Amino acid sequence: MSLYQHDVLIIGSGAAGLTMALQLAPTLKIALLSKSLLDEGSTLYAQGGIAAVLDEDDSIESHVQDTISAGGGLCDENVVRFAVENAKSSIENLINAGVQFSHTEPSNPDSPLHLTREGGHSNRRVIHAADATGKAIETTLNEQVRSRDNIEIFENHIAIDLITTSKLDSDDKNRVIGAYILDRLNDQIHTFKAPHVVLATGGGSKVYLYTSNPDISTGDGIAMAWRAGCRVANMEFNQFHPTCLYHSQAKSFLITEAVRGEGGKLLLPNMEPFMSNFDSREELAPRDIVARAIDHEMKRLGVEHLYLDISFKDADFIKKHFPMVHSKLMKFGIDITKEPIPVVPAAHYTCGGITTDTSGKTDIDGLYAIGEVAHTGLHGANRMASNSLLECLVFATSAANEINQSPQQQLSNIKIPPWDESRVTDSDEEVVVSHNWDELRRFMWDYVGIVRTTKRLERAQRRIELLQHEIAEYYSNFRISNNLLELRNLAQVAELIIHSALQRRESRGLHYTLDHPDLLDKAENTILKP
Repeated sequence: MSLYQHDVLIIGSGAAGLTMALQLAPTLKIALLSKSLLDEGSTLYAQGGIAAVLDEDDSIESHVQDTISAGGGLCDENVVRFAVENAKSSIENLINAGVQFSHTEPSNPDSPLHLTREGGHSNRRVIHAADATGKAIETTLNEQVRSRDNIEIFENHIAIDLITTSKLDSDDKNRVIGAYILDRLNDQIHTFKAPHVVLATGGGSKVYLYTSNPDISTGDGIAMAWRAGCRVANMEFNQFHPTCLYHSQAKSFLITEAVRGEGGKLLLPNMEPFMSNFDSREELAPRDIVARAIDHEMKRLGVEHLYLDISFKDADFIKKHFPMVHSKLMKFGIDITKEPIPVVPAAHYTCGGITTDTSGKTDIDGLYAIGEVAHTGLHGANRMASNSLLECLVFATSAANEINQSPQQQLSNIKIPPWDESRVTDSDEEVVVSHNWDELRRFMWDYVGIVRTTKRLERAQRRIELLQHEIAEYYSNFRISNNLLELRNLAQVAELIIHSALQRRESRGLHYTLDHPDLLDKAENTILKP
């Protein structure tokens, strides 16, 4: 087992992790861990864009109020304002790094940047790179990171657990000092030692059977931080994207919200529009409203999907604005210039997470959380479209500034014991892991989905208790594997979601329960303490 020592350990290589690495001082020795390849993750698949006030007819106040309105009364206004006010500088950093955003005249880079509008926004303020914004950001930042001599990249490495002084029975104030890491390619476990550890691991939407997220979105950072002693907040608010492609060969392909932003209509199987029955904003209502409307109509009619149609627009317009969606769907035999797209809601974004301040600091000294893994107070009970990449950029920069200005901690006097496998054996029951993985995601979808009841949540709670017991026993007796680590983390995230949902006796934002359909008078966060 190897011991790696760095000034900063960043776990996660999406927009948040990459931005963090690039904003840290070049004098710092940085370890950047990627669970898969460096360019894999939710950022890569983000189609829409980044919300920012860039138009003279728009305003900071308008963006702030739109975000608060979408957040169901739970946004922290100071945090929202902090994010919105720092949006423009974050965009400028990306442009300076070489990200090629779309212009109003595609062939003329001197023409104004093209801004689109998405659900919940009162103005056009979403800057994008056609319909593959995440890919443009991820690939550009990857190139920048690979060119830095002070950044050491570790691909195909998954974190097992954080190492804190409290776990070592140290008399020092509890602080993070590193993490145990599994090299997925050769099954070796290494110790990474650093006075600053940053969790940029994304959300946990893979806890649901149907999701827009890649397979690696298993809530690792949230679960590790909880086990280390951090508070988590608002885990009941799981955003379901209204429009994921419904096709037998498509695993998790998202249809960007910008399709509706540019006039796309949601239709019943008889091609009748229906969103006016649910909200005056129709297709541009916030995602929670649109997802519930689709779910309601699917259950009412007993159908497996509805439709999203933009074929009434000019074909050249569609190909220009949505080249990636058009190309991808053509491979499935769907020509969006001529026919509607079959769509269903799917788990998309974790609005809750590890409790942090605007500098990304958690309850444990030296431990930071940025991006989807964190609960900053920006999203409240429902994330507004295209505020997610914004959060990654703004809070990664803020956390980097905090570390840059912090006095360097010396850990030379702290000895970390190597990972102990002396009392475990190789598993001969890997089927247990795959079975439990499938069971977990199915009951979460059935009982803790878009529409909930107390009875469904209590059923889920009983099942997760049994599952947690089985996983703990398995973890104690057998050598760890990637699948076991992900299952362990998913089960922990599922338990946090269920407990949070049972505590909220109202329907607010993304949490909708038939037993408590009304709002309480006072909006309060759900805070869980280990």
